[in-house]
Amino acid sequence: MGRRVGILTGGGDAPGLNAVIRAFTRRALFKLDWTVIGIEDSFDGLLDHPRRIRELDRDAVKGILALGGTILGTTNKGDPFAYHTDAGVQDVSGKVADAVREEGIEGLVVIGGDGTQKIGLRLMQEAGVPVIGVPKTIDNDLAGTDRTFGFQSAVDVATEAIDRLTTTAESHRRVMVLEVMGRDAGHIALHSGLSGGADVILLPELPYDAERVSKRIHRRHDKGRLFTIVVVAEGALPAEPDGRELTLSERKQRLKRGGGAASILISQLEGRIEAEMRAMVLGHLQRGGSPVPSDRLLAQRFGAHAATLVDEGRWGEMVCLRNGEILSVPLEEAAHTRFVDLNGDMVQLARSLDVELGG
Repeated sequence: MGRRVGILTGGGDAPGLNAVIRAFTRRALFKLDWTVIGIEDSFDGLLDHPRRIRELDRDAVKGILALGGTILGTTNKGDPFAYHTDAGVQDVSGKVADAVREEGIEGLVVIGGDGTQKIGLRLMQEAGVPVIGVPKTIDNDLAGTDRTFGFQSAVDVATEAIDRLTTTAESHRRVMVLEVMGRDAGHIALHSGLSGGADVILLPELPYDAERVSKRIHRRHDKGRLFTIVVVAEGALPAEPDGRELTLSERKQRLKRGGGAASILISQLEGRIEAEMRAMVLGHLQRGGSPVPSDRLLAQRFGAHAATLVDEGRWGEMVCLRNGEILSVPLEEAAHTRFVDLNGDMVQLARSLDVELGG
């Protein structure tokens, strides 16, 4: 009996997931003569009865390179260490480990963001399940890799939205606020805002001063620029009056009470400016659709290298992109959030172009 390796996708979907699955499976089948077991809906597929797993053959991955979403399904609520059951929240990680062993699966290739990678790391450390990580998040906020697939696709969608909003904003002399994804890190807001020529970009990493934003809008108006484009990450909030930093729980509550980052910003600007303001929340449009070519290539490079790591027995590592090369890092290093570097070149570029960052 040949080697049997499981593969699953966890957390939110992202353009390029299927390209990873396809690349890993094709290399495993055609070059290494393995059996690949697809696990449905993240770790849930190993916990359900009967188990929702299936062998991935040539036909299973045919024609999925450009397909958005994931053929295996996914969930961001399937943490086996805090699993919701009829009896309450329980640790069922032992059941995952038992299922892996009973199915003859040598180890798991786990495609996901920081939450999924943390689960994979714990499964390896506490339950003895061998794991290889593949980084995935449209937010591009996973430590250990310079870029994640799906990010460029999301930036392209957001940039096109800015382009379209610019024409209508100019026609109606409005302030248009576009809210993009980025609860903890503002990479999408920063990259799409710069690509689309936004006048104001607001990030979770930099609490903003609404007075600075209003002054920028007034200054544009005084120069005859009667419209303004603002890009705000979904986790961006105004600075606290006392200057203290909100906890994660406090940030979530404030965003929820205020109806989201775009709504909060508009409420902060009311009474400060006279221009008509409109908000657009791009939401899950950023996740959907086919991956752009650069994401398809990166996803395939990740998938193929994941097979190399398994072949070399390098369990406990995550595939990564470093300075243009596909390498790997320990999962301990990878399972953290990578924030926008406020002293980095992208923020410096924004400042040099006189883009208002609010702080």
